[in-house]
Amino acid sequence: MFNKKMAREQYIPFDKEFLLEQQISTVTAEEADGYKRLFDILEHYFHYEAFNLIRTLKHNYAAFDPDISEKERTDFLGKSDLSQFKKSLLTVLERGNYSLVEQSVLDAAFEESDLIGLQMAIDFNDFNDYGLYTRGLKKKTETVTKFFFWEKNVAFEYYDRVLIYLKYNDATYFKGKKTNVDKLPFSPDSIVLKIFKNVPKNDLETIFPNAIPKMSTIDKLLLWVPGIAGGISLLSAKVIPALIGMYKEYKSGVLIDISIHKTALTQGLIALGILGGYLFRQYSNFVNKKIKFAKMLSDSLYFKNLGNNSGAFYSLLNSSEEEELKETILAYTFLQKSKKPLTANELDNQIETWFNNSLQTD
Repeated sequence: MFNKKMAREQYIPFDKEFLLEQQISTVTAEEADGYKRLFDILEHYFHYEAFNLIRTLKHNYAAFDPDISEKERTDFLGKSDLSQFKKSLLTVLERGNYSLVEQSVLDAAFEESDLIGLQMAIDFNDFNDYGLYTRGLKKKTETVTKFFFWEKNVAFEYYDRVLIYLKYNDATYFKGKKTNVDKLPFSPDSIVLKIFKNVPKNDLETIFPNAIPKMSTIDKLLLWVPGIAGGISLLSAKVIPALIGMYKEYKSGVLIDISIHKTALTQGLIALGILGGYLFRQYSNFVNKKIKFAKMLSDSLYFKNLGNNSGAFYSLLNSSEEEELKETILAYTFLQKSKKPLTANELDNQIETWFNNSLQTD
């Protein structure tokens, strides 16, 4: 995982035009026009910086881009610099106010799921390097169905944006696992980038492409404990004694009287059938959860996915330009309005207070 950690979240959940209008609403028309011209120039400057960044990103990503032909990727071997690519990507993420997800947050997502109630198994050994970057943590309430009919309101946190970075191991690693490299759904040694919106914090693990649903401890207990305990109890109390009795009669040469054992056998087999139905229902519950997970994953890919691989650069750079300009608008206008010089902390506190009082946003 990238070693560099980012500062605390500074994402501003408002449009730059809205923030500018808020700041110039109390000044004269002439001053407002001056502000607009200044920030128009600065926006062009940030856009020029972004143009240079995307050129660097695309050049150093080409050898790892799974969306271009094998020949193109081969041509860029030795020309694309992985360390320079990661450095440039981190620069864009920092400017866009994305933060690295701590391992403890990802571990918690494995232990607890807000919406699907499934535990995931992910083979992290497939990756040479990986990282999740998020911004805009919000709260939401959603209705989920429990026990087929009981609906429950679940309050959960979700991220406005999530970028997943995956650097796969090379082909040698997968051949060592006796895997047919030609049938892999990805290119070994490639880098996969995906941006999603509105991802629940406790379902972060679901955006990994190799996430596989597995039975939780509770699911296993509900399936196996009643099955083993009930099965042994029914067999020992009903079926086995009847079969032993029939066997003894057979060995002694006595004609087997089915009517004597019929009731016990019938009761035992009916009870086993009921037990089998219970086990089938418990397993069906797990299968239904897997189907729900597959649908949620399909919805995420179709409705929540905002960009893949090199296509993700444009979304990231656009958001980094926006964040840079929003911060500049706020910093400049607050400094301009202040009657005395401000330190960085004083400026930050004034802006945070304004967000709280004017926009009810922390």
